[in-house]
Amino acid sequence: MNDLRIRHATAPDIDTVLGFWREAAEGTSISDDHDGVARLVARDPGALLLAERAGHLVGTVIAGFDGWRCSAYRLAVHPDHRRQGVATALMDAAEERFGALGGRRVDAMVLESNERAHRTWATAGYHREDHWRRWVKPLAGTGGAGTGAGARDA
Repeated sequence: MNDLRIRHATAPDIDTVLGFWREAAEGTSISDDHDGVARLVARDPGALLLAERAGHLVGTVIAGFDGWRCSAYRLAVHPDHRRQGVATALMDAAEERFGALGGRRVDAMVLESNERAHRTWATAGYHREDHWRRWVKPLAGTGGAGTGAGARDA
């Protein structure tokens, strides 16, 4: 697996990442557009990690840290490259980033219906917390302004 390269995404990668997610990721997000990913890359240039082989994108993870919480999103591996250590390498890089930033625990967002992902996360040492549920509220428009602490603290 030493032909795998992990690096941070840059602005020119955005459209490639979006196309990759349509092919390799489960589900979609309200932020899966050029502007959403551009804001992520501009605000936290180290958060979106890409795995490449021979110059081709084969995996992604968003390793977000807000100063308190470490959050993993969009762990996706191209179907032709699954079960080859790509997800492990991405999460190792994400966990290294979190540790360097002072993080203490990683929360991973995983679709309830994605059984394959459940196995991947469990193999990596993560466990499901059934006593928590995610509460969400899409914000009106694209400006991103919340209406109170509850809207932002999710």
